[in-house]
Amino acid sequence: MIEAHGLGVEIDGATILADVTVALSEPRVAVIGRNGSGKSTFARTLNGLVRPTAGRVEVDGVDVGRAPKRARERVGFLFTQPEAQILMPTPAEDLALSARAAGVPRAEVAGRVAAHLEAFGLAAHANQPAYSLSGGQKQLLALAAVLLGAPRILVADEPTTLLDLHNARRIGDLLLSGAGARQVVLVTHDLDLAARCDVALRFDEGRLAAVGAPDEIIAAYRAEAA
Repeated sequence: MIEAHGLGVEIDGATILADVTVALSEPRVAVIGRNGSGKSTFARTLNGLVRPTAGRVEVDGVDVGRAPKRARERVGFLFTQPEAQILMPTPAEDLALSARAAGVPRAEVAGRVAAHLEAFGLAAHANQPAYSLSGGQKQLLALAAVLLGAPRILVADEPTTLLDLHNARRIGDLLLSGAGARQVVLVTHDLDLAARCDVALRFDEGRLAAVGAPDEIIAAYRAEAA
């Protein structure tokens, strides 16, 4: 569902990604690497947040560079900081906005919102000011909003970095449990979470350094870091 061919990104004369070529059909994809390695930039090319300056990337048969709007209809994106994508005053209003944007019929919006609030443990906070939610609750709300759009591919860019252990595990479980219904691309520093994926990519200095079984890729990465 994801293919990159000679993908490169240059920003203000600096090479961020270079010559990335890979084909990914596995349900759960882990993307690991040091800070500044290019992994988040790669993730952002998948729905047009970052435009390639060389090569191309395709998602679900759509060339992202040529048709970013069509790509975003297929690719949901979850940011590290949920505040970046919570737009409305309360969780119920925020999910209603996402439901309407996803084309849910007006008569079904309330029911769809209620179901998502319940599924993500936010029913008791439906009308609470979104700014007053805990960090974990905000990330749950952001994830619920993204999934209301029923994306074919879900990209999560370090979604557990700012969370405590309990909430990090909960978000990780929710992300990976949906694999099969959708393809999940998980950019993470949590190597235990990465190990639960079907394939791992390791980036280093803007290049795709390795692709393979997560246990092998992670073991090599740990050895290099040591």
